Amino acid sequence: MPMDPIAIMEQGGILMWPIFVCSLIALAIVLEKFVSLRRADIDTREFMDTMRQVLRQNRTQEAVEICDETDAPVARIMKAGILKHNRPKEDIREAIEDAGRFEIPRLERYLSGLATCATVAPMLGLLGTVQGMIKAFAKIQNMRGQVNPSDLAEGIGNALLTTAAGLAVAIPVVIFYNYFLSRVEGMIVEMEASSSELIDLLTRNRGDREI
Repeated sequence: MPMDPIAIMEQGGILMWPIFVCSLIALAIVLEKFVSLRRADIDTREFMDTMRQVLRQNRTQEAVEICDETDAPVARIMKAGILKHNRPKEDIREAIEDAGRFEIPRLERYLSGLATCATVAPMLGLLGTVQGMIKAFAKIQNMRGQVNPSDLAEGIGNALLTTAAGLAVAIPVVIFYNYFLSRVEGMIVEMEASSSELIDLLTRNRGDREI
């Protein structure tokens, strides 16, 4: 017979509530990352094909307009470099790096919070179980060992609820964290490759190819 969630929370004890709060925070972060990364993710290959065609014809203003129309980190980084197209290579690289230092933290935003929830939830569950076991042994001591297993089964079972709840929160959160982290790392690699190609496109026909 299924138990009422509120009853489970009450049986698990007070530490079930911070675990519940961790689950709500993690859920909010997961939803936010799905939305933000979906917006930030574009077909980088197609975008760079367009940029390559435009920049080879020295249509830098059109390239800037394409970047403005593309709401993605790679486009904003490209724009920062294109705006310095008539400057030395080092200035272009510096502009791109400055834009990257702004965009990358935006992609990684809230991931540390997700990792914290994944770490804290099972620790709270374990703390709840230890707390329950301490109470069970205290009961044994108070009754001078004259207890039946049934006297302790309910208390120990309730204490174990916190560990189960903590793991139930942590396991999916760890999976989502690793998924989002891999996506962010993949996007960063694409941005780095695109940035290198942009520098080459902007300086190919100029005499400032020194590093």
